[in-house]
Amino acid sequence: MSGVRWRRIASQIGRSVTVWAVATLTMLVLAGILPDFRLRSADGDSATDIAVTAAFGAGAFGLLSALVWPLLVRLLLLVPALVLGLLVFFLNGALLLVALRITPVERGTAAWETAIVVAAVMSAVASATGAALAVRDDAAYRRRLYRLADRRRRSTPPVPATPGTVFLQLDGVGHDVLLHAVDQGLMPTVARWLGTHDAVLPHSHRLTPWRTDWSSQTGASQLGILHGNNHDVPAFRWYEKDRREVMVCNRPSSAVELQQRAARYAGHPGLLADDGASRGNLFSGGADEQALVLSIAARRRSRENRSRSGYFAYFSDPANAVRTALSFAAEVAREIGQSTRARWSKQLPRVSRGGLYPFVRAFATVVERDVVVSAVMGDLLAGRTSVYADLVAYDEVAHHSGPTSRDTEKVLQRLDRSLALIEHVAAHAPRPYRIVVLSDHGQSPGETFRSRYGLTLGDLVRAGCGLPVPRRARRTRSGAEARAAVRAALHRPVEEGIEQHRPTRASEPVVLASGNLGLVSFPDVPHRMTKEEIDARHPALLPTLANHPGIGFLLVRSERRGGVVLGAHGAEVPLDELDDRPGPLAAFGPGAADAVRRTHSFPHTADIMVNSFHDPVDGEVLAFEEQIGSHGGLGGAQSRPFLLSPVALSAPVAAGEELAGAEQVHHVLRRWLEESDASHLPADPRRERAA
Repeated sequence: MSGVRWRRIASQIGRSVTVWAVATLTMLVLAGILPDFRLRSADGDSATDIAVTAAFGAGAFGLLSALVWPLLVRLLLLVPALVLGLLVFFLNGALLLVALRITPVERGTAAWETAIVVAAVMSAVASATGAALAVRDDAAYRRRLYRLADRRRRSTPPVPATPGTVFLQLDGVGHDVLLHAVDQGLMPTVARWLGTHDAVLPHSHRLTPWRTDWSSQTGASQLGILHGNNHDVPAFRWYEKDRREVMVCNRPSSAVELQQRAARYAGHPGLLADDGASRGNLFSGGADEQALVLSIAARRRSRENRSRSGYFAYFSDPANAVRTALSFAAEVAREIGQSTRARWSKQLPRVSRGGLYPFVRAFATVVERDVVVSAVMGDLLAGRTSVYADLVAYDEVAHHSGPTSRDTEKVLQRLDRSLALIEHVAAHAPRPYRIVVLSDHGQSPGETFRSRYGLTLGDLVRAGCGLPVPRRARRTRSGAEARAAVRAALHRPVEEGIEQHRPTRASEPVVLASGNLGLVSFPDVPHRMTKEEIDARHPALLPTLANHPGIGFLLVRSERRGGVVLGAHGAEVPLDELDDRPGPLAAFGPGAADAVRRTHSFPHTADIMVNSFHDPVDGEVLAFEEQIGSHGGLGGAQSRPFLLSPVALSAPVAAGEELAGAEQVHHVLRRWLEESDASHLPADPRRERAA
């Protein structure tokens, strides 16, 4: 056996002994602090006996954590992921109680609640000690990171020398939000890449804004980016008359269908088909390696296809499990405190943040982040050609706290630390990597449609159709205005008009919301209704919607004029005339007409597409959902995400041109993968130092 190997074994033994000693000391300290944790017999023991008990207990706990914990986590894959963080504490405490029971001296005891605390502290201390010792040893550090890799990959093929590419999606972070975070010092890693605060070092990345489609949401954007086609995705949720089904982008069955459609339209499996990995996404991108991907969650489970395998790869390390569980609990407490402060200070706009939301937020900002980042780290160390990962933390918090709130600033800081960690791991990877960061959409601020007007879009549609609306909506000023609009449109008393045009239940409209984009469909009509058909059935509906102050414009199909945009005061502009006279679209800026025309061509566009009011001065929109930071339609920052790319790659678009639409972003990313495959990076000084 070579001397190098002997030194490596000796180093490993030394680190293990050190971790054991620290764990033993931690157990002794906890036994002295906690009244329900005892390391001596009832009649008393010497200090030596107590130390021996602690050493046996710490050693047994470490062995059980290494041997039994992975089996427990594999069983936990059957448990909903949101519950996993809570079970970690109890299972870890159970392992400690077993460890105390099987020690030869049999002197240690602990109450259940105390065992949970002791196990959590010992796991955290052991993890910190092991990490601190491994940092000084590159080989050990690399081996530690490898343990976080996807356990399904049993063998690693030879890694080519060409550079790999990592695409990191910061869900919902708009271009202007990113720049503001850099200027405020919230994202030092991004600032360093852009050379913002250092005039000496050249910048390594360039920042490019891009424009989304009308449907400015993750489903449409990520489908277009990963699969090169998002045709016929008019919103986050929509009704398909031929299938008699509501499609929802984050529903597993819908995600499978959308991915299959995109592959057929595009003619290829996706961006990641060549040795790629998809992590935390709605869609696979054609990757062979997938974890936490929604479109595989609805398929039959198998060894090759386990939607929760990413959780097992991460939580099979008990230290990871405890650290993430503690962070999960802290994030729940943080959300409760922040929402309470917002309520007591009467902060406006504000939405409800009770119920399960604190746990949903903690899952998105802690569990999902930790699992996805560790999976990306494993992909880097495995030398994969391409990786695409979605970090959803900012988007989830911004919906409820606002896009520029103090809550979201903290999230952006933590996301920047994740970028720094991935950059550091890339320096230890077996091949060079280029890191591309992008977002799928932004978010626009504003109060909800319901909070401003006292009724929902569904209530307004029902009023326009002559259907009964809830009492709370009828009592509001906006509800009275809606009824007055019906009376004016019908030129008769409201009650008479309602009776004369009351639809049957089978013909009642389906009203769906995607941020500030609303969709109205009549399921009993098999085709997309025309303006003339809608006016004949519900004469008051289109005028009621178009003239409401909370609505910016409508899109409908006309028998005589094709697609038309409707606005207040009788505005009606055919789609082919929007470039010369934008009419109601004027407030929505350049590109709005193209986005509306494209959506009009989709087979499953709703009978009536409704976009909320938008104030171009402050960027405000009115969400039809309960969100004070929203996206899904046109208006403001939601349509302006970013693309942060290394300068070693070609420019996304030529100078003076605009990067428009998720499909165009796909072509840019595919071009960069081809460039990386055909070229070699110059030596990286950081990699030489790490070696």
